[in-house]
Amino acid sequence: MQILTQLIFSGIALGMIYAVIAFGYQLTFATSDTLNFGQGNALMLGAMVGLTLVNMGLNYWLMIPLVCLFGAFQGTVVERIAVRPAIKIKSEFGWIMSTIALGIIFTNVAENVWGRDDLKFPSPLPESPLHFLGANVLPMEILVVVGALLMMLAVELFNRRSIYGKAVVATFNDRDAAKLMGINTGLVITFSYALSSMTAAFAGVLIAPLTLTGASMGAVLGLKAFAVAIIGGLTSGMGIVVGGIILGIAETTTGFYLSTGYKDVPGLVLLLIVLAIRPSGLFGKAAIKKV
Repeated sequence: MQILTQLIFSGIALGMIYAVIAFGYQLTFATSDTLNFGQGNALMLGAMVGLTLVNMGLNYWLMIPLVCLFGAFQGTVVERIAVRPAIKIKSEFGWIMSTIALGIIFTNVAENVWGRDDLKFPSPLPESPLHFLGANVLPMEILVVVGALLMMLAVELFNRRSIYGKAVVATFNDRDAAKLMGINTGLVITFSYALSSMTAAFAGVLIAPLTLTGASMGAVLGLKAFAVAIIGGLTSGMGIVVGGIILGIAETTTGFYLSTGYKDVPGLVLLLIVLAIRPSGLFGKAAIKKV
């Protein structure tokens, strides 16, 4: 029982990492029906820039706002270069290859700037585990869960309470109608990409002290976060959190009770089942097209 509790706690921390990245997918899908397939690269760049700032002597907590600003800038670049041209010519799938291509470019740039070796990111919190319900929990794992929930709550409050957030919601509900009402939908889409990359960069500096930091760290995380977005539902914030926790716990328990070589299997099997039975995700709403 103690081992199972330990695996569940570790799975929740891992799942919240996936959820934060998947939340970025939801932000761009909500305003433009497009996804940034370089979301994992935004996480990697956030972690690498954060490591550079910390190595320059900047405090970890003071570094976070700067990394978030960098993430917002990187997301704006992605939207302007890879997504906006595809939307302008009404290319349904042009943005897919464009965002993937930019992601590869970002990875190559990171390899040349920081090298191919994984690097240690110093932890801002004690590395001694805390004992809770018979399990060992690292303080940094608690920070990941709390930080992820606070970040997603802040974005939800922004969308519901601020005039700019209501413009995002209006663009999500009907982009053409929002445009007729005077909302600059192009700016809203740019903003959503900046916000999505900012959340990924934030996730990067949250998880970096728990893992090694390197140019390749974002590829697998981005792919698994995409699976979480599909499992939970791209239109549901709650679904993404639940999907992330399900995938995280499935990976940790499978890795322990079966083999670490099979830890990726349950998530992919669940993804196939959800796509076959409920393509909009466990908590997502099916889109209705009027013809």
